[in-house]
Amino acid sequence: MSRLFDSMFSLCALALLCPLLALIAVAVVLVDGWPFWFLHERVGKDGHPFLVIKFRTMTRLSGAERGRFDAGQGDRVTRLGRLLRASKLDELPQFINVLKGDMAIVGPRPEVRKWVDTYPERWAEVLAVRPGITDPASIVFRDEEKRLAEESDPDRAYGEAILPEKLSLYREYALNRSFVKDLAIIGATVMAVLSRRGKTE
Repeated sequence: MSRLFDSMFSLCALALLCPLLALIAVAVVLVDGWPFWFLHERVGKDGHPFLVIKFRTMTRLSGAERGRFDAGQGDRVTRLGRLLRASKLDELPQFINVLKGDMAIVGPRPEVRKWVDTYPERWAEVLAVRPGITDPASIVFRDEEKRLAEESDPDRAYGEAILPEKLSLYREYALNRSFVKDLAIIGATVMAVLSRRGKTE
């Protein structure tokens, strides 16, 4: 039932948001140049890699799509990119990942190989479920970028402090997930995004 819901939800979302998606794509090209999308390799269910799809919010960097990424790279985020990230609009293309079967609407956020290899035993439980667009950790750590920007060593802070906390939330979700809980997480995510948008305005 969850897979059917994910597919139908994504189809409806992409159909309804088509004008907005087109507008964002054009805005990225006009302001920051081509391409408007960003493909980044992440680790999916059972450890299989896939390319997550996002609107591009950072300056181009050779090799970035294959995992060249460090936590807290705020200096590369463009002005338009900051707006898209704050509103989570950069994540909308991931509905395509859901349709492809790489992701679910709700599930642990997919991580890059570097950080999966850091805690392999803990990730083994988490990767038993399909990664998602949102989950409880996404709500708890919605200000993650701001927190990392304040650290002298963002990469270390992410690996030693933030990621272990995320993994605990991921594990809790993976072991106790249900369709009803997923609906509640979707609702909480929408409220969190709207609340943050209201603060920025």
